[in-house]
This record gives sequence, structure tokens and C-alpha cells, in this order.
Amino acid sequence: MRIVPLVGENDSAGKIASQVKEAFSVLSPRVRQMVEKLPSVVLSKVEEIRLRQDRPLLLQTFEGEIAVGPSGISTMEEAYRATADDLQRTLQVISQSSVYALEEEFRNGYITVEGGHRIGFVGRAVIRDGRIHSLKFISSINIRVARQVRGCADRVMSYLIDMSSKRPLHTLIISPPRCGKTTLLRDIIRQFSTGVPSLSLAGVNVGLVDERSEIAGCFRGVPQLDVGPRTDVLDACPKSEGMIMLVRSMSPQIVATDELGRLGEMEAVEEMLNAGISLITTVHGRDHKSLSNRPQLKKLMERGIFDRYVILSRSRGVGTIEAIIDGNNGKPLISQSFLARPRGGEYD
Repeated sequence: MRIVPLVGENDSAGKIASQVKEAFSVLSPRVRQMVEKLPSVVLSKVEEIRLRQDRPLLLQTFEGEIAVGPSGISTMEEAYRATADDLQRTLQVISQSSVYALEEEFRNGYITVEGGHRIGFVGRAVIRDGRIHSLKFISSINIRVARQVRGCADRVMSYLIDMSSKRPLHTLIISPPRCGKTTLLRDIIRQFSTGVPSLSLAGVNVGLVDERSEIAGCFRGVPQLDVGPRTDVLDACPKSEGMIMLVRSMSPQIVATDELGRLGEMEAVEEMLNAGISLITTVHGRDHKSLSNRPQLKKLMERGIFDRYVILSRSRGVGTIEAIIDGNNGKPLISQSFLARPRGGEYD
């Protein structure tokens, strides 16, 4: 079952292109000028920009990969090749001219900057006591654009609530990489936190464990993306510890996190469920049946913990809803007539 891509009705190509330009403000002047020459309709679809030393400058969009040269869109052969100076200048902007200040970020492999955009690094690993201590000779930088799509969860919210008690249901979003699960999760969190008057749903306290700073996009502890007025964010904290901390300190009605799956995280889930708190989380996969080879998730599923499975794909674009499944009986909850009434536009 499919719904065409979810959309944010108030977003426009120009507005989103401005968000992309904000993300690319850290680039070296030479590279930034090349990227900003691209039309707004192209920039609005950019997900990532990749700088690899001595290799072509590439943008990843919803529709595929674009090579960029001095005059704009280019072939791979004629694309601009990033220099060591381009990468060094980019690092200087990110670190505010003190690259040594990024040592912790190098150890983690990424940093979140103002606006919630995430920048990944790779290079030569510095190993101490058998663990990565830092990186040197940075040779690749990947800038991922943070996107806020308010309203993209509108179509799914009614399925995530027990309409009689207004209790948020335990929900697992299942998605292959780069299909929009974090964007959808963010808007689900925002709507539960804000409240949904059309569903007679009052806003509730949400505890968010944002281990990789991707959901709220915190910069210096402050969310750069709208996750709602009643959401408390525990940023850059391991999920296994963070879920328990939130339960004990912030009294949430919902705990949300991204990409659940490790053993310690399952133990934290047990404590949270015992406290009567609703869980909304995500996992990589094709559908709920594909998770049976993951022992920890399989245990939760066999116990019937999840009331809803929301399955995403890119079959019709980023954010395509393939199905919403009732976790109690395995039946699909979306009818063909519902699918026939899509909104126009794109998932941004």
C-alpha cells in the first residue's frame, strides 16, 4: 500500500534553497560560489554535498547525484575537484579557525552546526588504547542538510493514537536509509508535543534522546529544528542511558529516539514500558517481517510491544508511506480510497 510522498504545504523551492545555502555557508569561498550558482529548484532538492580531496564535487539530491563544476551542473569528467585547501578552509570555518577545538567531534566523526546541519569527516584515524582518539589528514567532508517539514506527519497521526483514551501508541517506523524516517519522526514528535486540535489531542511531554543530534539538530544544547514546546531533548547521549535518564528526571508521556537496536537499549525500553510511557522509535529495514533476524527487536515484536508499524520507502519519492500496520493483528490500516487523495508537491 502506498501514499505518494508526504509534503509540507507551506514550503517552497526558494525557502528550502535558503536552508540549503545556510548549510553550505561553511564551505570554502570557491566551492560555495559554485554551489550557489545552481538554480533554486535544484538546491531545494539537495540532501548532501560531498567534498573529497582531488575528486569531483558531488551533490546528492532526492532525484540522484549531480556533479558540479565552475559553470554549474557538470559531467564527472569536467566537475571541479576539491583541493586540500578547500577542505582546510571548510574546517577552519566550522571550527572558527581553531581546528584543534574539533578533537572530540573528530573522534565521533561528525559535528552539528548552527541550523541543525550535520557535517561528517573521515581521514586517517589516530588510535590510542585500541580506540579512535581523533582523525588527521581529513580527506572527505559530507554536509547533510537539516530539513524541517512541518505537517509531513499529518496523514499518519490519527493512526498513532488510541482515539478513545487519546493515548499515544507504541510506534516503530521502519525504513531503508535515506527514505525520510528522521524527518517523519521529527514531525510526529512536534505534533504530539504541540497537540493536534483536529484530533482533540492535547500536547504532551515528550522526552527525546537524540544520540547523533539529527532529530532536533541541537547546537550548543538548543534545538535548531522544531520538535514542539513540550519536548525535552537529551542531546548526544547514548540511547541506553538517555531513555532511563529522561524517565527518571523529566516525567515524559512519550520517549522518542532514532534507530533502536542495541542490547543495552532494549533494557532501557523495558524500564520505560514498565513506567507506562509510550515509545516512538525507528529502525532500518524493508518491513516488519525483515526484522526477524535481529534478536533484540524480535523479542519486542513477539511480545506485541508495538501497536503500530509505519513502513517507508522511496518508491514514489522520499517519504513514501508503503503501509501502516496494526501491531496487534498484523492488518494494514490504510485503505485504497485514502491513497487516492494525495496532496500535491514534494517531500522536502
